[in-house]
Amino acid sequence: MARFAAFGLAFLLIAAGLLAGPVSVVAQSIFAGGTIEEIRIEGSQRIEPASVRSYMGVNPGDSFDAVKLDRGLKALFDTGLFADVTFRREGNTLVVSIVENPIINRLAFEGNRRIDDATLEAEAELRPRIVYTRTKVQNDVKRILDLYRRNGRFAAVVEPKVIQLEQNRVDLVFEIDEGPTTGIKSINFIGNREFSDSSLRGEIVTQESAFWRIFSATDTYDPDRLSFDRELLRRFYLREGYADFRVVSAIAELTPDREGFILTFTVEEGARYTFGKIDVITSLRNLDPNVLRSQVVTEEGETYNADEIEESITVLTEAVGDLGYAFVDIRPRVDKDTENRIINLTYDIQEGPKVFVERIEIEGNERTLDEVIRREFRLVEGDAFNATKLRRSRRRVQDLGFFRTVTVDTEEGSQDDRSVVRVAVEEQPTGDLTFGAGFSTTVGPVGNVAVRERNLLGRGQDLRLSLTVSGDRSEIDLSFTEPYFLDKDLSAGFDAFRVQQDQDESSFEETVTGGGLRAGYNLFEDVRQVWRYTGKYQQIDDVDNDASLLVQDQEGDRVVSSVSQELIWNQLDSRLNPTEGYAISLTTEIAGLGGDAFFSKNNIKAAYYIPIFDDFIFSVTGIGGYMIGLGQDTQVSDRFFIGGPTFRGFEFAGIGPRDRDTDDALGGKYYYVGTAEASFPLGLPEEFQIKGRLFAEAGALWDLDNNTDAEIDDSSDPRLTVGAGISWNSPLGPFVVDFGFPLIKEDFDKEEIFRFSVGTRF
Repeated sequence: MARFAAFGLAFLLIAAGLLAGPVSVVAQSIFAGGTIEEIRIEGSQRIEPASVRSYMGVNPGDSFDAVKLDRGLKALFDTGLFADVTFRREGNTLVVSIVENPIINRLAFEGNRRIDDATLEAEAELRPRIVYTRTKVQNDVKRILDLYRRNGRFAAVVEPKVIQLEQNRVDLVFEIDEGPTTGIKSINFIGNREFSDSSLRGEIVTQESAFWRIFSATDTYDPDRLSFDRELLRRFYLREGYADFRVVSAIAELTPDREGFILTFTVEEGARYTFGKIDVITSLRNLDPNVLRSQVVTEEGETYNADEIEESITVLTEAVGDLGYAFVDIRPRVDKDTENRIINLTYDIQEGPKVFVERIEIEGNERTLDEVIRREFRLVEGDAFNATKLRRSRRRVQDLGFFRTVTVDTEEGSQDDRSVVRVAVEEQPTGDLTFGAGFSTTVGPVGNVAVRERNLLGRGQDLRLSLTVSGDRSEIDLSFTEPYFLDKDLSAGFDAFRVQQDQDESSFEETVTGGGLRAGYNLFEDVRQVWRYTGKYQQIDDVDNDASLLVQDQEGDRVVSSVSQELIWNQLDSRLNPTEGYAISLTTEIAGLGGDAFFSKNNIKAAYYIPIFDDFIFSVTGIGGYMIGLGQDTQVSDRFFIGGPTFRGFEFAGIGPRDRDTDDALGGKYYYVGTAEASFPLGLPEEFQIKGRLFAEAGALWDLDNNTDAEIDDSSDPRLTVGAGISWNSPLGPFVVDFGFPLIKEDFDKEEIFRFSVGTRF
């Protein structure tokens, strides 16, 4: 009976081993029992037998226990070092036979053209000198396929090939058939009644494939982008008053030929709401909500707009913060009347939790130093958290122009009253190689080449070298700026220049060699002052014999030494591409700190931008100035000249005082130019980034000091130009074309109808 029971137990263990793999080998060794006197390892090449025994957890002196041996067998397989392991018993000796997994000698990729080897290697888990396993290979195949799918190639095929080498080594080659880009065949919407499919396509990032989108990646399928599109649709409908809107589903279906996707968004629009009663309440002591009601953007009777609610919260937070309340929590309480389609809204201002900044973590800046980003922050570790300062900090970092995107998020810190600010940036090229060109009916073509690095060595320093050459002008400029001199909020820099030009419009040649020092600092958050010292050696020679007497009187050499200051008040939403806000600057220059020239020049510039509707920007800009001589008459080379880029429709020095007999331009002591311009899309695909503009400019330049017998044509009457232009942010750089048509001018003015420029970036 005992023998039958033992036989039955052995049979069950063997059967279990057939189902569970390695246990079947172990089960054969338990019939006789006994003690393990020796463990012998067979088949080891790279791995020491002692290491194999340590992985097993079985030692001489242990009994032939099926459960323990089964556990040791699994432990060996779990190391990933062995392709096969078997146990057998020879007397009281446990024999362990192993087949080691090979070592990868070389990892290679073949057939990849769109994604380079370095990117694929970074995605793969396997490396040279890593143990080869089939599981790891299959995982890497999946990772590579996922990478190609993120790049819009869902038809990609990856085949791993193994080349056996001596000493149990292998070369692993991933053969890749990238396949065509899997584009978006069509984008469809179901359930939309108030807005057409074409309108909704314009609100999302993903676009249907088209031949002109060769420089865009938004016409390929990306699951993450699809999720973002759902959010964009939600925001759009909430802006338009549809408070109950939701995206029921967003489905991407691969076409049978695997060459494209069909995206289908199913939406429920719901009813359109308007704002009802708007109120502001608070439980904060000494805070009068009546003072804050005028700050609210939302208005009763207007269409519901979720963006306006967020804007109101922002404005109220700033207003309450200005009143001395550092920690507030403003919650919009919504009372939805579905029957009348009205949303009553109450802004409830409560005391918020006292939260402090624990850390500011920066990521994505591979080239730019951390300190360049940190010094733009209005918050530092240990400060009380302030959402307004955080937004200003983000804008300041974005305005550096070093980053394509800047994202600022907050996370919970190590304690409830601590917050971690996480800054994610995406760097963009900061080197500019710009080519400019223009055409004048007088001087013909003019060219400009400028090399500039705005983030030198990742330190935020600005280095620029410019060369301008035309038929009668050559100029070279070198400038350097350290934005935080001596680690203070003080910019400092120097300039060096040499200009040689034939002033054909004034019948003389001028050579100016000089340099300068400058320093700037903030008086307030948006108010900056810049001081400059400039010294230059000026030579006026080769004066035509029949030149104006005013020009002949100024032939010779002189030294100009001047000090200037510029006061700048900037309230623009962006320093680089403004769409809203205003900016004003005032410059005053006084020459006479040594040298031979004595005068005072003053300039003022102002700009105001207002968005009319999406991508339609209206702007009004103005410049003006005057100068006076200090104990001496002003000279031609010191006076103002306008035209060309500063007054379209007229060539440079095309308006202003002229010698009636010689037609020489003599410059003026007073000037102004005002511009009204509208910038708008032309209806072309957005990725072309082509915009049109209409403009009107009015201005004048007049008055000079005349101590000669020369007869001067001079008029302070305004000139007026209207025109149109096109700007294209092309893959090669900005391309600008302008046509200006003078409507009001003087007979002695010089016209220039057409101007263009083109540039590129590196």
